[in-house]
Amino acid sequence: MRLQPLGAHRKEVVFGKPLPFGICDAEGRLLLARGHSIESEAQLEVLLERGAFVDRSGAAPDASHRIAHARGDELAGLWDSSMDHIGMLLRASADRPDFTTALEQAAEPVMALIQRDPDLAIFQVVQQAEGTQRQYASRHAVHTGIAASLAARRLCWSYDDMRAAFRAALTMNISMVELQNRLAHQVTPVTALQREQIRSHPERSVEILKKSGVNCPVWLDAVLQHHEYGDGTGYPSGRKDVSDLAQLIQRADVFTAKFSARAVRKPLSPDAAARSLFVVDKANPITAALIKEFGLYPPGCTVRLQSGELGIVARRGETANTPVVVVLVNRNGEALITPMRRNTAHNGFGIAAVMPPAAIKVHIPLEKIVAYAGGG
Repeated sequence: MRLQPLGAHRKEVVFGKPLPFGICDAEGRLLLARGHSIESEAQLEVLLERGAFVDRSGAAPDASHRIAHARGDELAGLWDSSMDHIGMLLRASADRPDFTTALEQAAEPVMALIQRDPDLAIFQVVQQAEGTQRQYASRHAVHTGIAASLAARRLCWSYDDMRAAFRAALTMNISMVELQNRLAHQVTPVTALQREQIRSHPERSVEILKKSGVNCPVWLDAVLQHHEYGDGTGYPSGRKDVSDLAQLIQRADVFTAKFSARAVRKPLSPDAAARSLFVVDKANPITAALIKEFGLYPPGCTVRLQSGELGIVARRGETANTPVVVVLVNRNGEALITPMRRNTAHNGFGIAAVMPPAAIKVHIPLEKIVAYAGGG
């Protein structure tokens, strides 16, 4: 452990952003883990008054630090590379003795990306690129993790709880990665063997995690219980005492799956996905947190404005009904050479309807959408 005075690294602290180092007291006892954030000048001053130190073990700037200081136009590429990294890891999990370490290293940049720009994180879930069915299992795991960690934050859970939710989401289906990818393309009914593999996958996933060195009971219980329901109708054991974390993963899993296309079904629109979840589970605060976090018009949603223009929601607005939209097609159906930013809170530019993504024939890179929307 290499301890250096926190005051010497004060300029590296960005309020509300993940720390690129751990913070310890003079005896080396951890006060704030790397990846946590300092929220205010007052909190920083308290740590300085305590004589806090920075743990510079591993010295080079980590992924959280790089992402916290990346340019807005770099974030889309960082999302792509982070998704690919997790996909490779989940496919090779059984063959990696260092799986838990590798998982932490793969999850860290995605958690940092969620913290850096939650709107862009939601965009990954809602507007899924063509060809992602081939990587359905890993992409869906990340999407579930995004939704779960954002809902956990809205519920005022701790950062450690958010990390636990993300890790559990990434590994909930680790025993059936290939089967999930196959089912995304399968047009025939699920076979008896496949159905048995589905029902047993929580237990098998836990066994894989234990063999890979995972011994955290909260993590393991969430994976084991993520298909259980409080009324005892779930699987694999039909238990009723389901942990809060498992309930969060279960609902995030169901919700984000609604945005994904399968060979036998089209994805639901964001407003339809929110309504379908609300109808069956409206009294649950976890469900309410998920729906409020995404809203009816989340980033990535294709919409028609009252002006007749077509565009893509890029950022959530001050209210659930007033997001920022990047317009790509004018009221005459003509593609714009230069996309326009619209604040739907302004008269004449409110949202008239949610549209299928195919309604817009224009392709624009995500980094351009971010640039036209502003922020990031």
